[in-house]
Amino acid sequence: MIQDTSLSSRIFTIWNYAFLIGLSLACVFPIVHIFSISLSSDIAVAAGHVKLWPVDFTTNAYRIVLGKVEFLRAIGITMQRVLLGVTLNMLMAILMAYPLSKESKVFPMRTLYAWIVVITMLFHGGLIPTFMTVRATGILDTIWALVLPNAVPVFNVLLLLNFFRSLPRELEEASMMDGAGHLVTLLRVYLPLSLPALATIGLFSTVGHWNAWFDAMIYMNTPSHYPLQTYLRTIVIDLDLTSLTGTGDTLKEYDKISARTVRAAQIFLGALPILMIYPFLQRYFTKGIVMGSVKE
Repeated sequence: MIQDTSLSSRIFTIWNYAFLIGLSLACVFPIVHIFSISLSSDIAVAAGHVKLWPVDFTTNAYRIVLGKVEFLRAIGITMQRVLLGVTLNMLMAILMAYPLSKESKVFPMRTLYAWIVVITMLFHGGLIPTFMTVRATGILDTIWALVLPNAVPVFNVLLLLNFFRSLPRELEEASMMDGAGHLVTLLRVYLPLSLPALATIGLFSTVGHWNAWFDAMIYMNTPSHYPLQTYLRTIVIDLDLTSLTGTGDTLKEYDKISARTVRAAQIFLGALPILMIYPFLQRYFTKGIVMGSVKE
Protein backbone atom coordinates (compact mmCIF):
# COMPACT_ATOMS: atom_id res chain seq x y z
CA MET A 1 0.00 0.00 0.00
CA ILE A 2 1.44 3.36 -1.07
CA GLN A 3 1.15 6.04 1.60
CA ASP A 4 0.57 9.64 0.56
CA THR A 5 3.22 11.84 2.21
CA SER A 6 2.26 15.14 0.64
CA LEU A 7 1.77 18.26 2.75
CA SER A 8 -1.98 18.34 2.17
CA SER A 9 -2.26 14.71 3.29
CA ARG A 10 -0.33 15.42 6.48
CA ILE A 11 -2.47 18.45 7.27
CA PHE A 12 -5.60 16.40 6.69
CA THR A 13 -4.33 13.64 9.00
CA ILE A 14 -3.41 16.11 11.74
CA TRP A 15 -6.81 17.75 11.46
CA ASN A 16 -8.56 14.37 11.72
CA TYR A 17 -6.59 13.42 14.83
CA ALA A 18 -7.24 16.81 16.42
CA PHE A 19 -10.95 16.62 15.65
CA LEU A 20 -11.29 13.07 17.03
CA ILE A 21 -9.33 13.95 20.17
CA GLY A 22 -11.51 17.00 20.73
CA LEU A 23 -14.67 14.96 20.18
CA SER A 24 -13.44 12.31 22.63
CA LEU A 25 -12.70 14.95 25.27
CA ALA A 26 -16.14 16.46 24.76
CA CYS A 27 -17.68 13.04 25.48
CA VAL A 28 -15.49 12.29 28.49
CA PHE A 29 -15.67 15.74 30.13
CA PRO A 30 -19.31 15.48 31.37
CA ILE A 31 -18.64 12.08 32.97
CA VAL A 32 -15.49 13.30 34.71
CA HIS A 33 -17.27 16.47 35.81
CA ILE A 34 -20.19 14.56 37.32
CA PHE A 35 -17.78 12.18 39.07
CA SER A 36 -15.82 15.11 40.51
CA ILE A 37 -19.00 16.76 41.79
CA SER A 38 -20.05 13.54 43.52
CA LEU A 39 -16.77 13.50 45.45
CA SER A 40 -16.73 17.20 46.39
CA SER A 41 -18.19 19.12 49.30
CA ASP A 42 -21.42 21.03 49.00
CA ILE A 43 -19.65 24.37 49.52
CA ALA A 44 -17.23 23.76 46.65
CA VAL A 45 -20.04 22.62 44.36
CA ALA A 46 -22.26 25.59 45.21
CA ALA A 47 -19.36 27.98 44.59
CA GLY A 48 -18.70 26.45 41.18
CA HIS A 49 -15.12 25.47 42.00
CA VAL A 50 -15.44 21.86 40.80
CA LYS A 51 -14.30 21.22 37.24
CA LEU A 52 -12.30 18.09 36.49
CA TRP A 53 -10.98 17.32 39.97
CA PRO A 54 -12.81 16.91 43.31
CA VAL A 55 -12.57 19.83 45.75
CA ASP A 56 -12.67 19.06 49.49
CA PHE A 57 -12.76 15.33 48.77
CA THR A 58 -15.55 13.43 50.49
CA THR A 59 -17.45 10.18 49.86
CA ASN A 60 -20.50 11.08 51.97
CA ALA A 61 -22.77 11.15 48.93
CA TYR A 62 -21.82 7.59 47.96
CA ARG A 63 -22.20 6.33 51.53
CA ILE A 64 -25.70 7.73 51.75
CA VAL A 65 -26.77 6.53 48.30
CA LEU A 66 -25.32 3.02 48.65
CA GLY A 67 -26.77 2.73 52.14
CA LYS A 68 -30.34 3.16 50.94
CA VAL A 69 -32.41 0.00 50.60
CA GLU A 70 -34.50 1.64 47.86
CA PHE A 71 -31.44 2.29 45.72
CA LEU A 72 -30.10 -1.25 46.11
CA ARG A 73 -33.54 -2.68 45.40
CA ALA A 74 -33.78 -0.62 42.21
CA ILE A 75 -30.38 -1.93 41.09
CA GLY A 76 -31.54 -5.49 41.69
CA ILE A 77 -34.71 -4.96 39.65
CA THR A 78 -32.70 -3.43 36.80
CA MET A 79 -30.23 -6.33 36.80
CA GLN A 80 -33.14 -8.76 36.72
CA ARG A 81 -34.67 -6.82 33.85
CA VAL A 82 -31.41 -6.79 31.90
CA LEU A 83 -30.89 -10.53 32.43
CA LEU A 84 -34.41 -11.48 31.33
CA GLY A 85 -34.76 -8.81 28.66
CA VAL A 86 -31.43 -9.34 26.91
CA THR A 87 -31.86 -13.13 26.94
CA LEU A 88 -35.33 -12.84 25.43
CA ASN A 89 -34.23 -10.19 22.90
CA MET A 90 -31.31 -12.29 21.72
CA LEU A 91 -33.39 -15.45 21.47
CA MET A 92 -36.19 -13.79 19.50
CA ALA A 93 -33.79 -11.92 17.20
CA ILE A 94 -31.89 -15.10 16.34
CA LEU A 95 -35.01 -17.20 15.76
CA MET A 96 -36.53 -14.52 13.52
CA ALA A 97 -33.38 -13.52 11.64
CA TYR A 98 -32.36 -17.05 10.63
CA PRO A 99 -35.46 -17.98 8.56
CA LEU A 100 -35.78 -14.47 7.14
CA SER A 101 -32.20 -14.66 5.88
CA LYS A 102 -33.09 -17.51 3.53
CA GLU A 103 -33.80 -17.09 -0.16
CA SER A 104 -37.40 -17.02 -1.37
CA LYS A 105 -37.03 -20.44 -2.97
CA VAL A 106 -36.16 -21.89 0.45
CA PHE A 107 -38.69 -19.82 2.42
CA PRO A 108 -41.44 -18.76 -0.04
CA MET A 109 -43.16 -16.42 2.44
CA ARG A 110 -39.94 -14.68 3.37
CA THR A 111 -40.68 -11.37 1.61
CA LEU A 112 -44.14 -11.06 3.16
CA TYR A 113 -42.88 -11.71 6.67
CA ALA A 114 -39.93 -9.37 6.15
CA TRP A 115 -42.31 -6.55 5.19
CA ILE A 116 -44.47 -7.28 8.23
CA VAL A 117 -41.38 -6.92 10.42
CA VAL A 118 -40.38 -3.66 8.75
CA ILE A 119 -43.91 -2.22 9.07
CA THR A 120 -43.81 -2.77 12.84
CA MET A 121 -40.63 -0.72 12.89
CA LEU A 122 -42.24 2.18 11.02
CA PHE A 123 -45.69 2.20 12.64
CA HIS A 124 -46.68 1.75 16.27
CA GLY A 125 -50.06 1.04 17.80
CA GLY A 126 -49.69 3.88 20.27
CA LEU A 127 -49.23 4.26 24.00
CA ILE A 128 -52.85 3.67 25.04
CA PRO A 129 -53.41 0.47 23.00
CA THR A 130 -50.07 -0.86 24.26
CA PHE A 131 -51.04 -0.14 27.85
CA MET A 132 -54.42 -1.79 27.36
CA THR A 133 -52.72 -4.86 25.91
CA VAL A 134 -50.31 -5.11 28.83
CA ARG A 135 -53.17 -4.67 31.31
CA ALA A 136 -55.27 -7.32 29.55
CA THR A 137 -52.46 -9.85 29.87
CA GLY A 138 -52.36 -9.32 33.64
CA ILE A 139 -48.67 -8.45 33.88
CA LEU A 140 -49.02 -4.89 35.17
CA ASP A 141 -46.74 -4.07 38.11
CA THR A 142 -44.52 -7.09 37.37
CA ILE A 143 -41.09 -7.46 35.84
CA TRP A 144 -42.68 -9.00 32.75
CA ALA A 145 -44.37 -5.69 31.89
CA LEU A 146 -40.87 -4.28 31.35
CA VAL A 147 -39.64 -7.21 29.26
CA LEU A 148 -42.41 -8.69 27.12
CA PRO A 149 -43.65 -5.55 25.26
CA ASN A 150 -40.18 -5.14 23.74
CA ALA A 151 -39.37 -8.82 23.37
CA VAL A 152 -38.77 -8.56 19.60
CA PRO A 153 -36.24 -5.82 18.76
CA VAL A 154 -36.96 -5.23 15.08
CA PHE A 155 -33.78 -3.24 14.39
CA ASN A 156 -31.68 -6.04 15.90
CA VAL A 157 -33.54 -8.58 13.77
CA LEU A 158 -32.74 -6.66 10.58
CA LEU A 159 -29.11 -6.23 11.63
CA LEU A 160 -28.66 -9.93 12.35
CA LEU A 161 -30.64 -10.90 9.25
CA ASN A 162 -28.26 -9.04 6.95
CA PHE A 163 -25.27 -10.45 8.80
CA PHE A 164 -26.56 -14.00 8.29
CA ARG A 165 -27.07 -13.28 4.58
CA SER A 166 -23.47 -12.13 4.25
CA LEU A 167 -22.14 -15.51 5.40
CA PRO A 168 -21.05 -17.93 2.63
CA ARG A 169 -23.87 -20.24 1.56
CA GLU A 170 -21.34 -23.01 1.00
CA LEU A 171 -21.01 -23.44 4.77
CA GLU A 172 -24.71 -24.14 5.14
CA GLU A 173 -24.73 -26.47 2.15
CA ALA A 174 -21.80 -28.43 3.58
CA SER A 175 -23.57 -28.70 6.91
CA MET A 176 -26.75 -29.95 5.25
CA MET A 177 -24.78 -32.51 3.21
CA ASP A 178 -23.34 -33.85 6.47
CA GLY A 179 -26.86 -34.49 7.73
CA ALA A 180 -27.34 -31.44 9.93
CA GLY A 181 -30.75 -29.82 10.16
CA HIS A 182 -31.56 -26.13 10.43
CA LEU A 183 -31.22 -26.06 14.21
CA VAL A 184 -27.79 -27.69 14.19
CA THR A 185 -26.68 -25.45 11.32
CA LEU A 186 -27.80 -22.39 13.25
CA LEU A 187 -26.06 -23.43 16.45
CA ARG A 188 -22.89 -24.91 14.95
CA VAL A 189 -22.32 -22.73 11.88
CA TYR A 190 -24.16 -19.42 11.98
CA LEU A 191 -23.87 -18.39 15.62
CA PRO A 192 -20.11 -19.04 16.04
CA LEU A 193 -19.44 -16.92 12.93
CA SER A 194 -21.80 -14.17 14.07
CA LEU A 195 -20.08 -13.11 17.29
CA PRO A 196 -19.57 -9.49 16.12
CA ALA A 197 -23.26 -9.10 15.26
CA LEU A 198 -24.38 -10.90 18.42
CA ALA A 199 -22.14 -8.71 20.57
CA THR A 200 -23.54 -5.62 18.85
CA ILE A 201 -27.21 -6.46 19.33
CA GLY A 202 -26.43 -7.69 22.84
CA LEU A 203 -24.92 -4.31 23.64
CA PHE A 204 -27.93 -2.52 22.13
CA SER A 205 -30.33 -4.60 24.22
CA THR A 206 -28.30 -4.19 27.41
CA VAL A 207 -28.07 -0.42 27.08
CA GLY A 208 -31.74 -0.19 26.13
CA HIS A 209 -32.96 -2.14 29.15
CA TRP A 210 -30.51 -0.50 31.55
CA ASN A 211 -31.42 3.05 30.52
CA ALA A 212 -35.19 2.54 30.13
CA TRP A 213 -37.33 4.43 32.62
CA PHE A 214 -40.53 5.58 30.91
CA ASP A 215 -42.19 2.17 30.62
CA ALA A 216 -41.84 1.59 34.37
CA MET A 217 -43.58 4.91 35.02
CA ILE A 218 -46.54 3.59 33.02
CA TYR A 219 -46.67 -0.10 33.94
CA MET A 220 -45.54 -0.02 37.58
CA ASN A 221 -48.06 1.02 40.22
CA THR A 222 -45.73 0.47 43.17
CA PRO A 223 -42.62 2.68 43.54
CA SER A 224 -40.78 -0.22 45.19
CA HIS A 225 -40.97 -2.03 41.81
CA TYR A 226 -39.19 0.77 39.95
CA PRO A 227 -35.96 -0.13 38.13
CA LEU A 228 -32.86 1.99 38.69
CA GLN A 229 -33.39 4.64 36.02
CA THR A 230 -37.02 5.24 37.01
CA TYR A 231 -35.98 5.48 40.65
CA LEU A 232 -33.23 7.94 39.71
CA ARG A 233 -35.74 9.95 37.74
CA THR A 234 -37.83 10.50 40.85
CA ILE A 235 -34.69 11.72 42.64
CA VAL A 236 -32.94 13.70 39.91
CA ILE A 237 -35.93 15.22 38.08
CA ASP A 238 -38.55 15.43 40.82
CA LEU A 239 -35.88 16.36 43.39
CA ASP A 240 -37.46 13.97 45.89
CA LEU A 241 -34.62 13.71 48.41
CA THR A 242 -36.79 13.06 51.46
CA SER A 243 -36.16 9.33 51.23
CA LEU A 244 -32.46 9.95 51.82
CA THR A 245 -32.99 11.11 55.40
CA GLY A 246 -33.34 8.72 58.29
CA THR A 247 -31.24 8.16 61.39
CA GLY A 248 -29.31 10.80 63.27
CA ASP A 249 -26.00 9.71 61.73
CA THR A 250 -27.51 9.90 58.25
CA LEU A 251 -28.85 13.37 58.95
CA LYS A 252 -25.42 14.53 60.07
CA GLU A 253 -23.87 13.21 56.83
CA TYR A 254 -26.69 14.74 54.78
CA ASP A 255 -25.86 18.15 56.27
CA LYS A 256 -22.41 17.86 54.69
CA ILE A 257 -23.64 17.26 51.14
CA SER A 258 -26.00 18.96 48.74
CA ALA A 259 -28.76 17.73 46.47
CA ARG A 260 -26.43 18.21 43.51
CA THR A 261 -23.71 15.93 44.92
CA VAL A 262 -26.30 13.25 45.67
CA ARG A 263 -27.70 13.46 42.15
CA ALA A 264 -24.19 13.33 40.69
CA ALA A 265 -23.34 10.22 42.70
CA GLN A 266 -26.49 8.45 41.55
CA ILE A 267 -26.01 9.46 37.91
CA PHE A 268 -22.45 8.15 37.93
CA LEU A 269 -23.43 4.89 39.60
CA GLY A 270 -26.23 4.47 37.07
CA ALA A 271 -23.83 4.86 34.14
CA LEU A 272 -20.93 2.88 35.62
CA PRO A 273 -22.02 -0.66 34.61
CA ILE A 274 -22.42 0.31 30.94
CA LEU A 275 -19.07 2.10 31.02
CA MET A 276 -17.50 -1.11 32.32
CA ILE A 277 -19.16 -3.40 29.77
CA TYR A 278 -18.65 -1.37 26.60
CA PRO A 279 -14.80 -1.66 26.37
CA PHE A 280 -15.06 -5.46 26.21
CA LEU A 281 -17.54 -5.33 23.32
CA GLN A 282 -16.02 -2.39 21.45
CA ARG A 283 -13.86 -4.53 19.15
CA TYR A 284 -16.99 -6.33 17.92
CA PHE A 285 -19.17 -3.25 17.73
CA THR A 286 -17.93 -1.59 14.52
CA LYS A 287 -17.55 -4.86 12.64
CA GLY A 288 -21.04 -5.99 13.63
CA ILE A 289 -22.61 -2.68 12.58
CA VAL A 290 -20.85 -2.54 9.21
CA MET A 291 -21.38 -6.16 8.22
CA GLY A 292 -24.97 -6.21 9.47
CA SER A 293 -25.97 -3.00 7.70
CA VAL A 294 -25.12 -4.08 4.15
CA LYS A 295 -26.00 -7.12 2.11
CA GLU A 296 -23.67 -8.59 -0.43
